[in-house]
Amino acid sequence: MRTYDFAAIGLGPFNLGLACLAEPVDGLDGIVLEAREDFSWHPGMMLEDATLQVPFLADLVTMADPTSRYSFLNYLKQTGRLYPFYIRESFYPLRAEYDAYCRWAAHEVEGVRFGRHVDRVEHDGEAYVLTARLRDGTTETYRATRLVLGTGSRPHVPAAVQGLDGPVIHTADYLGSKATLQATASITIIGSGQSAAEVYLDLLEDIDSHHYELVWATRSPRFFPMEYTKLTLEMTSPEYTRYFQGLPGETRDELMQQQKGLYKGISGDLVDAIFDTLYRKRVHGEVPTRLLTNTELADASWDADGAHYALGLRHTEQGESLDLQTEGLVLATGYRPHVPAFVEGIADRIRWDDRGRYDVSPRYTIDHQEKEIYVQNAEEHTHGLIAPDLGMGAYRSSIIIREMCGREVYPVEERIAFQEFGVPADLARRTRSRAGVLS
Repeated sequence: MRTYDFAAIGLGPFNLGLACLAEPVDGLDGIVLEAREDFSWHPGMMLEDATLQVPFLADLVTMADPTSRYSFLNYLKQTGRLYPFYIRESFYPLRAEYDAYCRWAAHEVEGVRFGRHVDRVEHDGEAYVLTARLRDGTTETYRATRLVLGTGSRPHVPAAVQGLDGPVIHTADYLGSKATLQATASITIIGSGQSAAEVYLDLLEDIDSHHYELVWATRSPRFFPMEYTKLTLEMTSPEYTRYFQGLPGETRDELMQQQKGLYKGISGDLVDAIFDTLYRKRVHGEVPTRLLTNTELADASWDADGAHYALGLRHTEQGESLDLQTEGLVLATGYRPHVPAFVEGIADRIRWDDRGRYDVSPRYTIDHQEKEIYVQNAEEHTHGLIAPDLGMGAYRSSIIIREMCGREVYPVEERIAFQEFGVPADLARRTRSRAGVLS
């Protein structure tokens, strides 16, 4: 049986970028296994006018290798759309455009195998053996000396609505359920962030023709815009990542809660578009919509006879309870990392933290030997907000390729920020020892 240098499981943008960067590297032979039949990136939120929140340079490869044939600009050139993109004069590609670009790259790069659902992974003493199930029920076996786990995250469903009957949907499935939602008399969106804002604006635009009531409730004190100032962007840097990694685990977890607005907020343009749409519609009369801040979902039930949800809400600052009925319910509650079932077969080879999460090293390894199992976008708790950032995907792939090859194939920047995040060594206050000697 052929033994690959690495087997990457899951084909999101990060493992796809790794495949594109690894392909021209001599002596590095890899394969990518994807359960779906084709590449698809957040299909439920592929709204026509939605754009990325990062510039086109944050493609699969450019930040590691600007000369790569898998760059977004080369995709535009190959598809005859480079000049229209240039004339458009926007750094931010449409989300559908980015999805099409990734699909193009997935079919151009070697080693991608669609329709392979990895059911089991074991180690035979020398290499990892992967069993993948095909659509027709048959199985294939692959062997590799290293693994790269890029299985992504799952839609998060709050405890209050877990197992709840009725047509509740997550924003991950929004477009497929939009028509059903718009046939109801009332729709409530729970959550905040970019997805919630995009769904709210999309439904708000059609509120006059469908005549539903529209509520958007968030437990945040306001509808936070994503902070996108340049010095803040330096927190997606090698320096800040190293600083973050050196902090105690509890401090890191606290920081991640505080920093959500840095990467989970709403784009400023979208916030303004929502206000402008509300203003425009209100010129012609009252708009049947309301925006509720400081409001969290405490409990929920489904009334099958009345075909509506009874939501128990709580105002977090005033401590008062609210009751709301709604026929349609949309959860914009984000995603959470998960450990895929196939990991069970190699769990003893993996380092875990005290909360059952991967213990990820600075080199993105999670195995005890620190050279066999790598993760992509499963290290937010150890590496900080760099983990889900599309713009840092090529940087992480450069490190993984460097570790696999034992040499630096793509230059890995060590310092890019003007700021100093920790205590500078030359400014650190020296302490007096018990013997009275400065140390």
